[in-house]
Amino acid sequence: MKDRTPLPNSRADLDERTCRLICPIAAAMVGVCLTGIGILQVSVSLARQTTLADDLLAIDALLFLTAMLSSYFALRLDSARRLHRLEQLADTSFIGAMLLMTCACFVITYAVHI
Repeated sequence: MKDRTPLPNSRADLDERTCRLICPIAAAMVGVCLTGIGILQVSVSLARQTTLADDLLAIDALLFLTAMLSSYFALRLDSARRLHRLEQLADTSFIGAMLLMTCACFVITYAVHI
């Protein structure tokens, strides 16, 4: 079956759809980061070994929070110019947070195996 989703009529429609995707995903990723920090803190206290991963995940949670808040406020504004700026901030911080989370995963993987 073909997808019958209507095509967006303007750039503002695309930006709004992007913001509607980023907002809930980024909010969920903040929770993932906090869970990862909690698990790492337990393993650090048991193994008496510190890692850089919990610091990376804390910064990551802030980046995801920035993405979530900027996409949320972009959806609440009427100004197309501000919508575009906030949508760009949401995109940039979301992609940066995903890259940082990947780095944190590598740190966690190699810290556990060492």
